[in-house]
Amino acid sequence: MKQSDFLKIVTPFQDKLFRMAKRLLVSREEAEDATQEILLKLWSKSKAISSYNNVEAFAMTMTKNFCLDRLKSRQAGNLKLVHSNYRENNTSLQKQVEAIDSVNWVQRIMEELPEQQKMVLQLRDIEEYDYEEISEMLEMKPTAVRVALSRARKTVREKLMEKHSYGIG
Repeated sequence: MKQSDFLKIVTPFQDKLFRMAKRLLVSREEAEDATQEILLKLWSKSKAISSYNNVEAFAMTMTKNFCLDRLKSRQAGNLKLVHSNYRENNTSLQKQVEAIDSVNWVQRIMEELPEQQKMVLQLRDIEEYDYEEISEMLEMKPTAVRVALSRARKTVREKLMEKHSYGIG
């Protein structure tokens, strides 16, 4: 496979790979490294890549597994979940501050979720994959994906309500 053909296949979802890696790993640098590793692995399999039904799902699964392996490694001590790609333009400074505060609270709440719920929430609500794709990527039954997503959303909602009801802390 020529490099240009490979890039045509991979470029449309390359940002999703990065965001998934960023969701699971702490820093932008770690996520960039992980994404580069995945792209190199995909390139090394480029002859077989065209035979995959869903290259994007395959690549997302590779990214998830790579990041989880990384988290399990010795270096994982200082890695944590972060999500900071929320941007909103043309709003007042007060609204921007409130939005950033809400995103930060959601990040903190998501850090406390079980690993599976974090990934399902990331893939469904941020990356906007459908249940079948998530099921394939995470090797879960679609009903298990729905249950994990429901529990994750419920936890986030309850903790946000607590925060807004009781103030900071």
